[in-house]
Amino acid sequence: MFDRDVEWTELTAFAGDVRPGATLGVVSGRRRQGKTFLLRALCAATGGFYFAAGEATDGESLHQLGAALGAHLRLPSALSFGNWREAVDALLGLGAEHPAPVVIDEFPYLARANSALPSILQNAIAPLRPEREDSRSHLLLCGSAMTFMGTLLSGSAPLRGRAGLELVVPTLDYQLAAQFWNLTDPTLAIKVHAIVGGTPAYRREFARDDSPADADDFDGWVQRTVLNPASPLFREARYLLAAEAELHDMGLYHSVLAAIADGNTTRGNIGKYIGRKSGDLAHPLNVLMDCGLVDRRSDAFRENQATYEITEPLISFYHAVMRPIWSDLAHTRNPARLWERSQSRFTSNVLGSHFEQLARHWTRYFAPEDTVGGFPARVEPGTVNDPASKKTRQVDVVALGPDNDDRETVLALGEVKWHESMGVRHLERLRHIRGLLTAQHRYGAATARLLCFSGAGFTSELADEADRSGDVRLLTPADLYAGVLLPVRVEVTGQRGAAAEQPRSEIRRQRLRVTAGEVVGVEIDKDVADDRLAHRGGADELVHVDHLDLAAHQPRRLHGGRIVADRRGRWLVARL
Repeated sequence: MFDRDVEWTELTAFAGDVRPGATLGVVSGRRRQGKTFLLRALCAATGGFYFAAGEATDGESLHQLGAALGAHLRLPSALSFGNWREAVDALLGLGAEHPAPVVIDEFPYLARANSALPSILQNAIAPLRPEREDSRSHLLLCGSAMTFMGTLLSGSAPLRGRAGLELVVPTLDYQLAAQFWNLTDPTLAIKVHAIVGGTPAYRREFARDDSPADADDFDGWVQRTVLNPASPLFREARYLLAAEAELHDMGLYHSVLAAIADGNTTRGNIGKYIGRKSGDLAHPLNVLMDCGLVDRRSDAFRENQATYEITEPLISFYHAVMRPIWSDLAHTRNPARLWERSQSRFTSNVLGSHFEQLARHWTRYFAPEDTVGGFPARVEPGTVNDPASKKTRQVDVVALGPDNDDRETVLALGEVKWHESMGVRHLERLRHIRGLLTAQHRYGAATARLLCFSGAGFTSELADEADRSGDVRLLTPADLYAGVLLPVRVEVTGQRGAAAEQPRSEIRRQRLRVTAGEVVGVEIDKDVADDRLAHRGGADELVHVDHLDLAAHQPRRLHGGRIVADRRGRWLVARL
């Protein structure tokens, strides 16, 4: 089990509750996230009852449940239930003597065949009902149909207020996904995440543990997996939509997703792309958001304006790269040429927007306080009016947080470029936008940090300007994975006693593997053993690192010392 400690702790605490009275819990999440694995493991560990519903009539489902419960109780024959009230009371009876988890997986199938089932459960676990009070069954309803599961406990739903657990099993975030796929190259990790995201099953079952060996293997990996008609990943994006019962007009939903994948992120532009009025898109966009496939991002500076982005990378990849050449992909024996033709679309339509999403996520949840200038409460894209030019300026990253008076303050502004080396003109653009916001009297704008994210590097002029300025941060893919992708390599040279202004003696360049946060030493050849880089007798030593793949701005320890990187991320000095 990878990184499901929080979910496992919640499930075991719920299932192990010894207090009298049956309880209800709801477990949801998109398909392939490991919900079934968690629930089966819970039942195996506690002796609980697990039942996986299927697409069947109401009567057949009752028969299947009776057969499964009879086998669980080791009865000579299946149990027979005349209705769901009898069946639910039998499940409550499993906890008559001790706590007993009772799992009904794929619950939406049952509710689709019998819409009264939530009301039946509501009555079964009603307060003061003897069958409920005398039981310690802990009933867990699980499902992947997010449009249904999201309404199970909401509004005036029968089960609202009845559940003691509402657990959503999320996809792995991009940092955890890199670890899960055993990736150590930040740029490669972003490319892989831009295609398969953080769904665990895509590596284990779908790709059969086929992970890119290195950056050179990325193209081959794409052709072996997602572009391979024999791979389950090939059609997975289509099946993700088909799994949602609420999506009746599949053509409409595919068109909306295609519009967003093509860069049409406002409701008006989506409408123009698919030939519909923007007002007609409220329902399909809301359904896609309920499914967890689309997210609405409010504009940082315009309350009535928002953009939409696809949250499942595989769907973005499908619509931007695969769908335009679907027939060719399905009939080719060698996808190499098709992939080569699609590289530009992958870079511009997939990687560019995906890098922006990761930059915002990193700024919101992982960025150090001194990088952003505080603790962001929200991070959004933004639109700023420029009266002089009669234009609007788009900002990729706007970090906002409360000040001491609880006013929303602009902490940082950022621009994101994946395949373009950033120069001084990009910084000047950010400074101009900061000036516009200052003129509009936005709190904190005058002192906002300026963040430049680039997947292609920075010009030397921009690096020099960032060194001179105290409010500019240059950020690379390595920064987004600081302290996560291991191991990393550094090449070091050093002079012993430099900090104490003693005579300098050169020592040879060494290569070592550094694990973030690990205390390590540097092995030096025997002929310069006296000059080894180590803390000896309280004497300070200075280490110059010429090449670094570790993220800049992130303090690390090297043999007990503190590593401080410059803004270019090209070298650092560690005082040991």
